[in-house]
Amino acid sequence: MKHIIIGTAGHIDHGKTTLIKALTGRETDTLREEKERGISINLGFTFFDLPSGKRAGIVDVPGHERFIKNMLAGVSGIDIVLLVIAADEGIMPQTREHLEILQLLAVKKGIVVLTKMDMVEEEWLEMITEEVREGLMGTFLEAAPIVPVSSKSGENLKELIRIIDEATEEVEEKDEGGHFRLPVDRVFSITGFGTVVTGTIISGSVREGDTVEIYPSGIKAKVRGLQVHEKPAEIGEAGQRCAINLSGVKVEDIERGDVLAENDSLQASLMVDANMYYLKSAGRPLENRQRVRLYHGTSEILCRVVLLDKEELEPGENAYVQLRLEAPLTAQRKDRFVIRSYSPMHTIGGGVILEPKASKGKRFNEQYIKEIKLKETGETENILETSIKRLSSEFPGEDSIIKSLGKKEEGFEDMLKQLVEQGRVIKFMSQEKPVYTHKSFFQKKGEEIERLLSDFHKENPLKAGMSKEEVRSRIFGKSVKPKLYEEIIKLYDAMGRFRVEESNLALMDFEVSFTEEQKRIKDYIADIFKKGGFTTPRFEEIAEKEKNKKELKRVFDALVDSGELVKVVEGYYLCRGTYEKGKTLIVDFIKEKGSLTAAEARDLLNTSRKYAVSFIEHLDMIKITKRIEDKRVLY
Repeated sequence: MKHIIIGTAGHIDHGKTTLIKALTGRETDTLREEKERGISINLGFTFFDLPSGKRAGIVDVPGHERFIKNMLAGVSGIDIVLLVIAADEGIMPQTREHLEILQLLAVKKGIVVLTKMDMVEEEWLEMITEEVREGLMGTFLEAAPIVPVSSKSGENLKELIRIIDEATEEVEEKDEGGHFRLPVDRVFSITGFGTVVTGTIISGSVREGDTVEIYPSGIKAKVRGLQVHEKPAEIGEAGQRCAINLSGVKVEDIERGDVLAENDSLQASLMVDANMYYLKSAGRPLENRQRVRLYHGTSEILCRVVLLDKEELEPGENAYVQLRLEAPLTAQRKDRFVIRSYSPMHTIGGGVILEPKASKGKRFNEQYIKEIKLKETGETENILETSIKRLSSEFPGEDSIIKSLGKKEEGFEDMLKQLVEQGRVIKFMSQEKPVYTHKSFFQKKGEEIERLLSDFHKENPLKAGMSKEEVRSRIFGKSVKPKLYEEIIKLYDAMGRFRVEESNLALMDFEVSFTEEQKRIKDYIADIFKKGGFTTPRFEEIAEKEKNKKELKRVFDALVDSGELVKVVEGYYLCRGTYEKGKTLIVDFIKEKGSLTAAEARDLLNTSRKYAVSFIEHLDMIKITKRIEDKRVLY
């Protein structure tokens, strides 16, 4: 079912609240001060049933210029506006400012209501109607119905209701498939129930029992109960005014301007990129880094406007801007916003958010501006690819990508799958959930690894390769976990970028190359360890008989790296053949006898007890054997 929100707009004392009372029978001014002064200060909310059977929510906004920020908090989610103009006064300053705000927020449907028709002559009413029509030329209301009414006598109210009902048929469907999002406009406590928030659901739906998140604080809360149009409901849907009773959160933890949304679905940011229109009525150019007031949803935040593609912004012009905020903003791509001057306050512009979590952009940077333009006019698949490219160093999962996009676009999974199939995006499956990176980032990192290995081979010509862990630390840091890193390295290996040598990495064409002197030393060491069997000398003992100790150490380490010498424990090494023979002897003995003692290992290996114990403890460590009391069995 289509849900409709109707909002009022117009100058102070033009009869907005009286009109709503005449249409619905309900009073939207609830504050004592409002009733005493006869003006609306805060937002008012009610509803009424249309002849077609649709129930429309109504947001009544204040008209006084001092309460424009309250008006802005109310109109961000409306579908149809009733622009209220008193027949005895016509278009006034606040009428114009409200109209500019409505245009900046891209409200598409509206009806002009000439109130107080009972206070003017028919000839005057005709003149005002013509004057209003001329005043609305060039706006979204230039062809809108103009309906004179009397809230006092009820004259023409039925006609107004009929026209409202017709207008609801043309309202676009809401984003019911997106994740739940509700900008908070009121917070209060009810005895026996606790914290209650109200607002207009602008996307998705919410049910009793759902866990939601409050942005930007990140506090989690549970939906204890719902009311839609003052009646308990099982579900609140996009386009409905909703009161939500929350458990697990205090009233002081929430304020107007916060956003209630699906868990882990949004990201707050101190910078957003946008396309901004600067109103013709602004009067003077907007300077770079000018301090202004940003209105988005129900929030008001001070910020500075960084002009990305212009030196200064003339009235009536558009520019790509970065809004650098003084408090976190929780937004999505394509959200609308309004800008007012810092002091004195008046509306000067607004536009559409293109990147809700921007990185610091440099002015007149062609590539940065090109990316912003793509987010504004490009196809969703290209925007998706650009987002993954920007997030590649984080190896984002689908949730992070959706946050970057600002919302889950229709066909998201299919577009992501296609990018992977085309090879433009690489998918990794070693994590609990798949993660992705862009092929350009993957290629760049591969090149960095190759340069690192090349430098390492030049400095260490006798080492078989560089430690995989050192490469991970130098190239990826802590952002890549071990399981994901192994998957990355396997893919590079399969692509022939470099090869894996046990715990090391080496370039594909690298081979350890010994000088004649190093070959002599290599043969010398190999001979000692082959003859030694399982009773081999420590390196220090070998070094005592060799003059070229520096080269001896290099060659010895190279033999260990290549696996020709195997480290059993610190200081005890065996040649590869002896080591493998020892493992086979121990395993075969236990298979035949069922177990092995240290004394039996000593006799089997024809060595001392010290070396035999070191060897079987090593086998315990690599899980070939395990110790039970004073014996070894197979692991």
